[in-house]
Amino acid sequence: MARSVTGGGATAWSPAGGSAGKIAVKDGSDDGDPAKAEYYRHDSAGTKRTLWNKSGPGTTSYSGDGSKIIKFKACHENDWDDDDCSGWVAP
Repeated sequence: MARSVTGGGATAWSPAGGSAGKIAVKDGSDDGDPAKAEYYRHDSAGTKRTLWNKSGPGTTSYSGDGSKIIKFKACHENDWDDDDCSGWVAP
């Protein structure tokens, strides 16, 4: 079962698409700012990765498949202010 978190207008979840190595992020806001998921994979635990969704409100972006996602958070980017982010969670 996937675990999901919301930060501002962004919702991220993993596993996505039935794979522990995929993550997804949905943009739930129509303010024109993108949504993103920041995450770490098992095989590169020291490297923070970012999955952007710049396709607009109501759309979802999926990462490529890889090693297991070990932690992630959802963020709604704010152009001139700090991003609205969830806390870090494990899937």
